Amino acid sequence: MRATQTLKSILARREAVSVPGAANALFARVIEDLGFEAVYVTGAGVANMQLGAPDIGLTSITEVASTVAAVADAVALPIIVDADTGFGNAVNMIRTVRLLERAGAAGIQIEDQVFPKKCGHFTGKDVIPRDEMVQKVKAAVDARRDGDLQIIARTDARAVEGLERAIERAQAYIEAGADATFVEAPVSAEELGRIARDLKVPQVANIVFGGKTPDPGRERLAEMGFSIVLYANAALQAALKASYEVLGALKRDGSLSAVADRLASFEERQRAVAKDEWDALEARYRAA
Repeated sequence: MRATQTLKSILARREAVSVPGAANALFARVIEDLGFEAVYVTGAGVANMQLGAPDIGLTSITEVASTVAAVADAVALPIIVDADTGFGNAVNMIRTVRLLERAGAAGIQIEDQVFPKKCGHFTGKDVIPRDEMVQKVKAAVDARRDGDLQIIARTDARAVEGLERAIERAQAYIEAGADATFVEAPVSAEELGRIARDLKVPQVANIVFGGKTPDPGRERLAEMGFSIVLYANAALQAALKASYEVLGALKRDGSLSAVADRLASFEERQRAVAKDEWDALEARYRAA
């Protein structure tokens, strides 16, 4: 089964499958090693980890596509890609979809914010006219070469126009051909339930630690009917906290002794990057 078909099947199950985010291939390998069914290439994560910058529309399509290609080389999981606004208008959207599909995406998430966009849980967002986003969704659908590539249309209108208008927008994007929709930043379990009930295609929820949307847990989200639950930057936030703690101890003590239990062993690190497989390849192709 192709990765696009696998993702389509996951969405159809409506089981609130947890999908962690990865900003690089190493995090993706950890996600695969732990048995998750899919991985999400997070736009915020790429901005934070590669640029050291906030999620305010500073990344380019080439940077995102390069990350997707590295993740696709490292894991066999279906990859959902955060493509922000498509990096421009409907014509830019065509190039974005083609690049990301070629890089290895199984699903591409696009949103209706103005460009440059902001993190969905920041204040001060704005959205483009609904009809303009409808055309961008149509362009994305037309651009894909694999008909099973999943186009996930996100709306950020909840924070700008209210929940009712956000649901209306999502419905318009479904009519334009989106395979799934994603109403960003609902503020209560009641709003989550309304979204899943009113929109008939597979739905995506986004749980941001410290963000605007509560986390009812996988079982409750599955009861509501969600297909996928993104934890886009859990790995990044864990790594950031651990880095401060470990490097802070090193600066304070001049040694790692006090934080040795916070570090992966040398062997664990090599296993995470499949060093034994590379060793086998080296031996196979060693000159006689």
